[in-house]
Amino acid sequence: MNVDTKTKNQSINASERYNDGVYLQNNQSWHVEDSPWKAEQIDKIFSRNNLKVENVCEVGCGAGEILKQLSQKPSFDGVKFLGYEVSQDAFELCKERESDSVSFKLSDILNETEVSYDLLLCIDVFEHVDNYMAFLRSIRTKSEYKIFHIPLDLSVNSLLRNRLIYSRNSVGHLHYFTPTTALATLEDCGYDIVDSMFTASFADLPPKTLKAKAAKLPRHILYKLSPMVMSTLLGGCSLMVLAK
Repeated sequence: MNVDTKTKNQSINASERYNDGVYLQNNQSWHVEDSPWKAEQIDKIFSRNNLKVENVCEVGCGAGEILKQLSQKPSFDGVKFLGYEVSQDAFELCKERESDSVSFKLSDILNETEVSYDLLLCIDVFEHVDNYMAFLRSIRTKSEYKIFHIPLDLSVNSLLRNRLIYSRNSVGHLHYFTPTTALATLEDCGYDIVDSMFTASFADLPPKTLKAKAAKLPRHILYKLSPMVMSTLLGGCSLMVLAK
């Protein structure tokens, strides 16, 4: 099978795109527009499990807007937030969002041996990491609780339409999950699953393409019947997971 040269080069350079300007060129807002919605989903699973924390860190915090949004929610009143980011491009965006309760660090948390937090956020991150299972094992000891948000890219629809390579080249996803494999991955890396829930971005966020707009109604119908079936057939969901 012939491999398109552009696709091959993009795959080779996937781990470098966050500091060479490529990711910023493809995603100039660093997904800030989705952050209020993601913060709502985090707050939902946090609140329904009655968690009480004094400090929160986010690994791969991007532009930092999720932490800014969480800092304004009553359930996180008095909490101190720290965002870790390894991309200089994203860190420049983070600095605009610092406050008395929110700070950011241009650093890889894996290089910090003496840190411990009440809650660690890993929101749409480990699908970008080359050795994602080693990464997950490494961050497990950094906090008591962890909240993951995991895109569920792998569906019948994405396979038929060859959408996985689009996710790889446009937003840097190197690994693709179903609900079952996402949870199994966390368990294989030593996590205890406390709670999980589907998050329906297709329902809550404006569709970004005409095809996504056309798929909105069938997704709504299937989602009401079964989020698992909808995710498996059509995609458009992510999974929020609380773990220890």
